[in-house]
Amino acid sequence: MAMSSILNADNIKKALDAFAAADSFEYNKFFDMVGLKAKSSDDVKKVFKVLDADNSGFIEEEELKFVLKGFAKDGRDLTDKETKAFLQAADKDGDGKIGVDEFVSLVKE
Repeated sequence: MAMSSILNADNIKKALDAFAAADSFEYNKFFDMVGLKAKSSDDVKKVFKVLDADNSGFIEEEELKFVLKGFAKDGRDLTDKETKAFLQAADKDGDGKIGVDEFVSLVKE
């Protein structure tokens, strides 16, 4: 499933452009800009499935680094600092990866 079938392609582009600089990524603003915060929990779960590249049921740190590429092929890689901050914010149970419920909670906070 393509991300553009869930979210507006123009919103995705604007959000990626807004966070194009290294160490500028703020997940709350990004999720708001792409329109994800306004989506239903079911749609947020669909986005999670797109981002879960290995279909493990979790977004691991290595996948998280490439999360912006999940929204568009030309998205940049997150820096190590951004990746760790994102993981720390979402990983509520401390297992080192983000489950679908943790992702939904993070998006909706």
